[in-house]
Amino acid sequence: MTLMTNIQKRFAVLLFSLCASAVQAHDHDAAATAAVETLGEVDFPVTCIPAAQTEFNRAMALLHSFWYSPAQASFATVLELDPECGMAHWGLAFASMGNPFTWSSNPGAAKLGAVHAQLAHNTGANSARERDYIAAQGIFFHNWQTVSFAQRVADYVRAMTSLAERYPQDDEAKILQALAINFDIDPADKTFAKQSQAMAILEPLFVKYPRHPGIAHYVIHTNDYSELATRALPAARTYAGIAPSVPHALHMPSHIFSRVGLWPDMVTSNRASYNAARAELDAATLTLGNYNALHAMDYMLFAHLQQAQDRAAQAILEETQAIKKIQVENFAAAYALAAIPARFALERKDWPQAAALTLSPADMGWEKFPQAESILVFARGLGAARSGDIDAARSSVARLQTLNDQMRAANLGYWPTQTDIQIQAVDAWIAFAEGQPDVALGLMRAAATAEDASDKHPVTPGNVVPSRELLGDMLLELQQPAAALNEYVRSLQRDPNRYHGLSGAARAAAASGNNHLAREYFTQLQAQTVDSDSARPELAEARRFFAAQ
Repeated sequence: MTLMTNIQKRFAVLLFSLCASAVQAHDHDAAATAAVETLGEVDFPVTCIPAAQTEFNRAMALLHSFWYSPAQASFATVLELDPECGMAHWGLAFASMGNPFTWSSNPGAAKLGAVHAQLAHNTGANSARERDYIAAQGIFFHNWQTVSFAQRVADYVRAMTSLAERYPQDDEAKILQALAINFDIDPADKTFAKQSQAMAILEPLFVKYPRHPGIAHYVIHTNDYSELATRALPAARTYAGIAPSVPHALHMPSHIFSRVGLWPDMVTSNRASYNAARAELDAATLTLGNYNALHAMDYMLFAHLQQAQDRAAQAILEETQAIKKIQVENFAAAYALAAIPARFALERKDWPQAAALTLSPADMGWEKFPQAESILVFARGLGAARSGDIDAARSSVARLQTLNDQMRAANLGYWPTQTDIQIQAVDAWIAFAEGQPDVALGLMRAAATAEDASDKHPVTPGNVVPSRELLGDMLLELQQPAAALNEYVRSLQRDPNRYHGLSGAARAAAASGNNHLAREYFTQLQAQTVDSDSARPELAEARRFFAAQ
């Protein structure tokens, strides 16, 4: 084990010292925030007129926290103050594209950004540094119609690295370089080399700028992996206090909370984000969906279900089902709309409900988001297979294959591989239902292995159901509890404190005669569900286990 550097020590101490103040942000009140805007502190010097500098810093604070509509309005205000400010167009290019972690699955985003990038180039700037920013951005948009996203990202990372080296005193360049590196991360690379590269930039900057919204934000994104999450916990508890006016800043800590299984913190974080996002809407009606609110609702429902708070989760589901129109149709909203009902059915093992799932709102442009639809179709296929409706399960597999073909045609990179895993899992349970256990286990093991080699997408709080957990379920049903226990333990290493990971491990340990280990898992399950609002059969089994001791 290597010793921490002095910078790492100072980073850790500083972050932990800020934790207490950050917790207060979880009690965020949207009305109060509207009166006193708190976005963090950003100092990004530009050569636009002095009156525009303050607004430009505000726009950058909004951009660093991924609050895009206000950021666009703020950059537009900069242009009103100084029409010759090319860097305002540079900001608009990024702000108009939305969440950068969805750019690869939304080719239309580049079309929007390219317009502003060209305007930035045409307008120019009064310093070589700013012209270099505009040129680096232009590299990302160059030939966006024909050059792959992966290639353009790689070129942009090189350009931002060069820019940061050319202006070593420009810390904003370093921050944006670290963010760019995050775009270039391969989820299958378990060496985490690029995450380490980004953290080498971000750690000392956080010590230097503890109130900068982008640094804490990007520390969280950089470590949004099971193996790395604990080192971002302090940043997760800090970010909400840096920018409590921003829905995404209130939500973002839950990316780390979900990775380490801190479910009550995850609910609190997303409740605050949801309230702030709802305040964005002009219409006082639940029929209008806000993608920031939906994103928070997906995470909140996931955390409620891990605590057996099914009534609280159902309230979120019902609010989602009442939505008839989306404020902005984007992938984050589509994913949440598909994942929320899928999670609710699968986490409660309500197979008939899962088998009956349909897309809602039905008239949304689902054809634009095949990777979101696949989440729901996977849940439907799994529900059908577990219910014994083989024809319906096969129909879902066929639909998954069609969606997979669409994703590959659209060059959606990460997502077709995820659909391959979904198809294998549903096929496994079809084989299981048809009395072919060896085939079923082979398919399920292949799905689990493929999923281990990948990772979750930054938009998601986690798989709607982990493949290795499903493998444990299958082995337990095949009366192989020792083998099942091994799979549950491995699943919990990747997805700590999952309700069914804990309950499955407890049941498998008990069936294997390992009462000591069963007691540990059942105890943890009961502690995690102390505020349960619903009866779950696994909790009844835990009570029976302890009564028999």
